[in-house]
Amino acid sequence: MKTLVAAGVLVTAFGAIQLNGQPRPRLVGISHIAVRVKDLNAARHFYGDLLGYQEAFTIRKDNTAVVGGGLQQDQAAAVYFKVNNRQYIVVEPETAPNQPRYIDTAIETDDAEAMRLFLRSLGVPVPGKVDRTPTGDLAFFVKDPDGHTYEIMQYTPESLSARTVGKFLGDERVSTRILHVGISISKQESVDFYLKGFSLREFWRADPTLTAPGRSRDTPAPPPIFASLSNLKLPEGDDYIEWSLIHARPAGSEPAKGGNSGRGGGGGGLGGGHIALLVPDMAKAVAFVKAKPAWKDYARADQQESHIGVNHKWQGNFFDPDGTRSEFMEADTADGLPSPMSHAPYYQ
Repeated sequence: MKTLVAAGVLVTAFGAIQLNGQPRPRLVGISHIAVRVKDLNAARHFYGDLLGYQEAFTIRKDNTAVVGGGLQQDQAAAVYFKVNNRQYIVVEPETAPNQPRYIDTAIETDDAEAMRLFLRSLGVPVPGKVDRTPTGDLAFFVKDPDGHTYEIMQYTPESLSARTVGKFLGDERVSTRILHVGISISKQESVDFYLKGFSLREFWRADPTLTAPGRSRDTPAPPPIFASLSNLKLPEGDDYIEWSLIHARPAGSEPAKGGNSGRGGGGGGLGGGHIALLVPDMAKAVAFVKAKPAWKDYARADQQESHIGVNHKWQGNFFDPDGTRSEFMEADTADGLPSPMSHAPYYQ
């Protein structure tokens, strides 16, 4: 078997990664994105009635799980809205006022224990063992240097996900795939964590000099120029993590616009995050949502908007009652050309 060894990294002919002799198992996709809400029924109206996702299972306050939904807020610790057989939007009622709206992202692996050992070999703080979750999966939690939490999880034959394959997948879903999670990072140490710990593969980067088609900057971006956005795929899948890179601003400059914390008033600060859903046609997806009865009393209807982004792809923004953003995005660019790519450094 052919191997390539460089700087302590072993890459085998089959693509396996080893650092310090510890192999990394596959990281195949985003399993869930979890958000916190003030009012569970209001969140149901958004994620269920408006976006069309069904409640596949619920974790109760006593940390046991049941198939299905409908539990009252004082009974439910987490509700799993099913996007497809492997992906969920998880909604958790807040337990105290002013808690961050974004909670965590779960990344699926085929061997949770091997991933725990791999991260430990890199010096990443990890728990002493993998636990079985209330839904019957194997998982542990880890944080990036900016404090974002990830659940590294492995589906099992006994899990509720395996037991409900093919169920709770209605035709009212606006999208059948979570495309990415958007988070903000602020330091090179976070870059190193993702590139080494998760072996992410960057496929797009932007900086302040890039603009969406038909738009231009009023004034040139002041130097030095650093990356503002980066899209990086998981190593054995097509789901990705989007970084919004936060930089110290020169005195007197304006804050960067956009970013990953929900633009509807939720999230906020470095802890914010957004959900991205893949849609084949933006206009049809938006019309599909607006034709639903739930649109008539959607409280944030005036904040919904669609535009072509810096990556030249159509994207549309909807906000849940707490302000967390669900971003619809098309797979291809609007002009049929490759997304413009920046080579600006992440940090100095």
